[in-house]
Amino acid sequence: MQHRIVVLGAGYTGATAAGRLAKRLHHEDVTITLVNPEPDFVERVRLHQLAAGQDLRPRPFSEVFAGTGVELKLAKVTAVDVDRKTVTLAPASGGEREELEYDTLVYALGSGWNDGGVPGVAEHAHEIAGRAGALRLRARLAALEAGRPVVVVGGGLTGVEAVTEIAEARPDLDVALAVHGVLGGWLSEKGRAHLRKVVDGLGITVHEHTAVDAVEADRVTTADGRTIPAEVTVWTTGFAVHPIAGATTLELADRGRIAVDSTMRSLSHPDVYAVGDAAMAIGPGGEPLRMSCASGVPMAWQAADAIAARLTGAEVPRVPIRYVQQCISLGRREGLIQFVTADDRAVDRALTGRIAARYKELICKGAAWGVANPTLGLPTRRRRVVRQETPDRARAQAAA
Repeated sequence: MQHRIVVLGAGYTGATAAGRLAKRLHHEDVTITLVNPEPDFVERVRLHQLAAGQDLRPRPFSEVFAGTGVELKLAKVTAVDVDRKTVTLAPASGGEREELEYDTLVYALGSGWNDGGVPGVAEHAHEIAGRAGALRLRARLAALEAGRPVVVVGGGLTGVEAVTEIAEARPDLDVALAVHGVLGGWLSEKGRAHLRKVVDGLGITVHEHTAVDAVEADRVTTADGRTIPAEVTVWTTGFAVHPIAGATTLELADRGRIAVDSTMRSLSHPDVYAVGDAAMAIGPGGEPLRMSCASGVPMAWQAADAIAARLTGAEVPRVPIRYVQQCISLGRREGLIQFVTADDRAVDRALTGRIAARYKELICKGAAWGVANPTLGLPTRRRRVVRQETPDRARAQAAA
């Protein structure tokens, strides 16, 4: 009987895991099903570019996984029963829900926007945690007249990349950034100095040591009672994990993430693996890996290799996941590569300027290339054509 592997979510981690499993297990008696609500791969690390008016290259999964043996199901996950080993799906094309059984589950549903419970954020702020939100922000920015105020809230990687991208693309707008502490406080001295230079050069007003307590349609209110005009507010203060795991009997850790071991295997359910933002994995120094593409892709490699090894009786590889650098785009012409310790603390070395911008672009292209070429080197004779669920195919199966 075939061993059924189901991968939930086709972001960087889910798509990478599915492709690597196909490569590792192409000669084994297994089926691999990848579930995702959208038919195209979303380059999440470029969504600030999409919001600023740039077009991203389409990457249809029907092409990415053609000939790999991975079956793509276009559906939304509505429930996971880890005790019965089933997943409930709502087809993207509509119709009745279906139940999918698995022997091994790879949970890669990731994270989404986190409004932090701050009044007015959900009603008035924009987000770029997903493609739909980035497109809404893109349309709103395009409709703004010159001189109108835009405020980005959040001074982490997402906020810094978003505010510089918007300011570069729309120099006619009054762009501001509200950060909880010091601008670039996690960077080295060289990194902070370069970030400040770029921000000042783009005409961005920075409000440091500023916590935003409320968002309205035309302003934000700070914890000390000040108001900052904002015709558009972009909220980038963090991510919230997908809530599906919280409704299961899986052992969870901080922020609702699935507790896993060094091979990304659930601590409570050994037939479940979790990767990316959905998982709480421990990295160097005993610290949790941060929610990022830099953590997620190695986690996907680790999980896929562990699953393949356990199914084939091979030794399970255990490769420590460590950090090397933080790659930050500051518009299209500037960048910052902050080198870090294994546990993600900034060191004195950093690349800046155009060379850093090109470096970051190569990193982004490399990540997308890895998803688009999931089984490079797989013998052609072993491949099966990917089957994508469509309404016509579903009706034909039901009739049969």
